[in-house]
Amino acid sequence: MSSTVLNIGGAAGFSNDRPEGGLGLAQAFASSPEPAVIIFETLAERTLALAQQAKTNDPETGFEPQLADFVGPILADCLKRGIAIVGNFGAANPDAAARKIMELARNKNLAGVRLAVVNGDDLLANVTPDRIMDWLIDGDDACTADKMVSANVYLGAEPISQALAGGAQVVITGRVADPALAVGPLVHHFGWAWDDWDRLATATLAGHLLECGTQLTGGYFADPGYKDVPNPAWLGYPIARVDSSGGLVVSKTPGSGGTVDRRTVTEQILYEIHDPSAYLTPDVVLDLSSVELEEIGPDKVRLSGARGKPRPDTLKATVGFADGYLGEGEISYAGVNALARGRLAVKILTERMNAFHPGCRMRADLIGLNSMFSADSMEFTPRSDAEPAEVRVRLAVHSADREPAQRAAKEVTALYCCGPAGGAGVRTKVTPRLKTASALIPREVVKPEVSFYGDGS
Repeated sequence: MSSTVLNIGGAAGFSNDRPEGGLGLAQAFASSPEPAVIIFETLAERTLALAQQAKTNDPETGFEPQLADFVGPILADCLKRGIAIVGNFGAANPDAAARKIMELARNKNLAGVRLAVVNGDDLLANVTPDRIMDWLIDGDDACTADKMVSANVYLGAEPISQALAGGAQVVITGRVADPALAVGPLVHHFGWAWDDWDRLATATLAGHLLECGTQLTGGYFADPGYKDVPNPAWLGYPIARVDSSGGLVVSKTPGSGGTVDRRTVTEQILYEIHDPSAYLTPDVVLDLSSVELEEIGPDKVRLSGARGKPRPDTLKATVGFADGYLGEGEISYAGVNALARGRLAVKILTERMNAFHPGCRMRADLIGLNSMFSADSMEFTPRSDAEPAEVRVRLAVHSADREPAQRAAKEVTALYCCGPAGGAGVRTKVTPRLKTASALIPREVVKPEVSFYGDGS
């Protein structure tokens, strides 16, 4: 019989998150008799499109680059203590991610490992780009079928639950809805029905709170003097403790930095929410409008009142399109008259780019002065009477072909000798650019699949 509680730890909130989150959670769960799962949320919309490009270049890549750093340090202990690991770190290539984890297990002499892979989110494996274009709900004229590089649908939690029911100790997915990483283990553990909308709503709320990792524990929250966070260099990672009736308490790894209180939890509840009364996921429509928060102890908040409505008839997909190239270059000017020299550098750069590539799409910034605000006018006016002691010039050019982007980078480098006095610290980069659009996919088109690796497969 399953335990009446399940602890779920959020060990990552994005692809480049700190790798120690899982280790801290594994250590915390090891000292508790209660069952636990560790989840890794590592995908953003553009992250997956870039992973698809990587897989095209090398069929054994396209999964989370930090996979070994995330999973390696905790694999042995989690297997020993029965702590399941669930992550969307399969990205564009869940099967290759599974092979990588099996390699980690062999290198650690771990026997009896059973992994599950969830596939079915990659629409381009079974659906033509032209058909996907028919389901697009946004995008612009540059979003065309011939430029489509990825199309991944947000799967729900059912295949994750199925994988755990099949004995998987590690579940590897590609694109699933972020909360599904928690919903799947909770439904499997408690045996909830897939139309028990209020319990699914609580599970989705738990997953939503965990999905960004340390955002719940004070990260992306701290504002000195207004919202102070203790020991922010060593933030703890979040834990959701859910009981069989749908009770939910969130906390963090013991003895860690950061904080969990009404403020951090409220901010994360509202993060990326368009309509609090109708947060659409593949498993349930979550109504947050009646959720109540109660601080029940240091770094512990109880949540109640989540309500659920039947799931949507369609599934959201993110579609990636090739969008030319981005050329960037930066150079710094400091000391007396730094602002004037920065302005002159911008004038030189824009004049030369307009001469070589008339009408190219271009933006120039003086970082620290206007880079977070509009620079279309190229008027760099300080926000106070004080002249800045330093400025950093940034030029960015977006072009359909690589050459104008490459030219922009070269022009910034040339300022070492061809620009105003005292320029230093040049950095340049040219990268392929992607854009994304959304589509609504009929459920009957999407066919999730679960396959197993290792012992018992």
